[in-house]
Amino acid sequence: MIIRADITTKPRLDVYLCTQLPELTRGRIQALLKSGDITVNGNSCKPKYTVIVGDKISVSIPEPQSEMALAEDIPLDVLYEDDDIIVINKTSGIVVHPAAGNQTGTLVNALLHHCKGKLAGEGGAERPGIVHRLDKDTSGCIIIAKTDAAHVEIVRQFKERETKKQYLTVVQGVPSKTNDRIFTNIGRHPVNRLKMAVVNPGTGKSAITDYRVLGTLDDSETSLILCDLHTGRTHQIRVHMVHIGTPIIADPIYAKSARQNVQTGRLMLHAYKLTVAHPITKESMQFIAPIPNEFYAWTEKFN
Repeated sequence: MIIRADITTKPRLDVYLCTQLPELTRGRIQALLKSGDITVNGNSCKPKYTVIVGDKISVSIPEPQSEMALAEDIPLDVLYEDDDIIVINKTSGIVVHPAAGNQTGTLVNALLHHCKGKLAGEGGAERPGIVHRLDKDTSGCIIIAKTDAAHVEIVRQFKERETKKQYLTVVQGVPSKTNDRIFTNIGRHPVNRLKMAVVNPGTGKSAITDYRVLGTLDDSETSLILCDLHTGRTHQIRVHMVHIGTPIIADPIYAKSARQNVQTGRLMLHAYKLTVAHPITKESMQFIAPIPNEFYAWTEKFN
């Protein structure tokens, strides 16, 4: 792509390119400048370079490639797909993107094969197309961007809290209130750095979860709960359920399995419903991930 500068002011190069390439974030543009994929008059330039009339700006956006993110033929449960987005019903037990200890067998590896590499570069080489995450042991709806323009818009929607996210979970015990809003701050646990925790106001980040108890199985003292997330903090529902005294069944980090009355073989947390506006058409779209078999003992009773 060639851009001929036709301007009356003298802006910074990265700022100018943001106006010419709205589908790319400023950070992405700066990365492309650093890698030499954007040049001015055939030369590499820093983001602070001052653009002048007649500058010839060449832009090359490479396909995302990484040794950590190789295409793998892994089955996917596709809920929806078009040229801009793909929505997956993620299986419990699969990691979303490559990281230390999980360089293969991830959702990204599967997506690169399924989409033939056509995923947004905005997420980075290790996380192409990824705009939000689900924990490894959480199942359900996750949306992935196939173009940079879609990535930028969906990230904006999540940041501005314009999306709607509903989760189903089964917990040990019965909350003291049938429905309530949990509003706390969540941050890294002060002792166990693998865990998150409710922290004092002024630290961590605000986290808001609305919940409603759908029913309780008296024989096992377990409850089925529907949660609406208004923020997207790491382990948010898991931390909030512990905070109200009802840890999620089979939570390997926040629950003590020996004290729980049922064994399900998986974390009982499912991203049930996701509502977003299509990043290009702006049409409101709602996606529902079928309820996993492990939930049937509760969902069948309380439907």
